[in-house]
Amino acid sequence: MIRRVVPDLRAADLERSRTFYRRLGFEEVMDLGWVVTLASPSNPTAQVTLVAANAEGPQADISVEVADVDAAHATMLEAGADIVYALRDEPWGVRRFFVRDPDGVIVNVVSHR
Repeated sequence: MIRRVVPDLRAADLERSRTFYRRLGFEEVMDLGWVVTLASPSNPTAQVTLVAANAEGPQADISVEVADVDAAHATMLEAGADIVYALRDEPWGVRRFFVRDPDGVIVNVVSHR
């Protein structure tokens, strides 16, 4: 089951981008320093994630929150998908992996613990 889909946008200037999306009416719901998520106050699943341009490692282009990330991972492995970031628990409370789609888009498949 898919719970939400969020674009992950590279931000050359994280503060400038954060300000822009706040002016559109988004509110900050997560800030890890290198990544910020903003959500609609009236529809909390309507979100945008801003990723600092200097973030390390592969970065996703889109995030898909699923009910069972382990099952999604198993399905992608069985299909021979290109896993570019191994399944793991992150210190900020999510379990996730990155997979490359057929056109090269990196998808962050994630569940909250």
